[in-house]
Amino acid sequence: MTELPEVRPSFAPQPEGVAWPTTQWPRGESPHQEELLRVVDEMFTDEELGVTNAVVVVQGGRVLVERYGGEQVYFDRPAEPITAQSPLLSWSMAKSMLHALVGTLVDEGRLHPDVLAPVPEWSDPRDPRHQIRIGDLLAMRDGLAFIEQYEIGQTSHVIEMLYGEGKDDMAAFAARLSLAHEPGTFYNYSSGTTNILSRIVADLVGYGDQYHEALRTRLFGPLGMTSAVATMDARGVFVASSFVHATALDFARFGLLYLRGGEWEGAQLLSREWAATAQVPLSVEEESGNFYSWKWWVSGDEYGTYWANGYEGQMINVVPALDALVLRFGHTPEERSPQRLAWRGRVLDVLAR
Repeated sequence: MTELPEVRPSFAPQPEGVAWPTTQWPRGESPHQEELLRVVDEMFTDEELGVTNAVVVVQGGRVLVERYGGEQVYFDRPAEPITAQSPLLSWSMAKSMLHALVGTLVDEGRLHPDVLAPVPEWSDPRDPRHQIRIGDLLAMRDGLAFIEQYEIGQTSHVIEMLYGEGKDDMAAFAARLSLAHEPGTFYNYSSGTTNILSRIVADLVGYGDQYHEALRTRLFGPLGMTSAVATMDARGVFVASSFVHATALDFARFGLLYLRGGEWEGAQLLSREWAATAQVPLSVEEESGNFYSWKWWVSGDEYGTYWANGYEGQMINVVPALDALVLRFGHTPEERSPQRLAWRGRVLDVLAR
């Protein structure tokens, strides 16, 4: 069994004289800009890496590379080229955004990871699911028998939740599942778990328009993420497992919030203590060898890299030791994830010189 690495959380302060990108991103170049551009070009030209729609590289608070490719396909109108204004889909990177929203409530004392999850379906103390805690939901260690499978023809709770019988009330769909493991003892990646946690947030901030307003005032607005749009299910709960649309540079603003330890323009939007929990690995995904914290993935590499990860290779990589962000959007088959992460490593090696 793979052991968890020891990680000492770290952040990178905003460099003196560099403006915060609330309205506009500062621009710059790497001392090795030509080499950096060559490595970025691999993501757009190497067929092993699939189709790439956007790559953004930030270091020292400045955008060094911003590149787009491919088309946005629609069902009701012709395809359009991907540009800086294109709304890109987060997929599971939305889980990391829920981590931020939960953090604001923990910082206010309205939630705590150690308390039992207030889920109506588990309210009976005789129900073994009653023992699931908020921290178990954050860590994907709740024990629910949720199957995260994207292959057509296979049993898949995530497909049924997002697009089938569970789509109108996703948290209720997931909360009805039985336990497969004792809470807190077993890691199982689960989009259903995230939507249960999102409903707990809704119970505190409100449903529908009130939830949209909470995202705007607590996260999107202060960061200047003016393009960001979160999808709600019919119940009015943020589908935090999967659905935020935003431009690439707005997703980079979210990454910078964590790189700066929850600080933005001199204000602490998230406590440093909460931002640090994104970097601390709690479980290992044995199949891939990647580590999982609370709604973020952790690399265990020499640079302290951790990242928000989405279906088909969406990535917001936060790299404290290099004061850097590396973002990629596109479509890479899951079996080629090692090649995608190896590309990330080549980008970081250039930034480290």
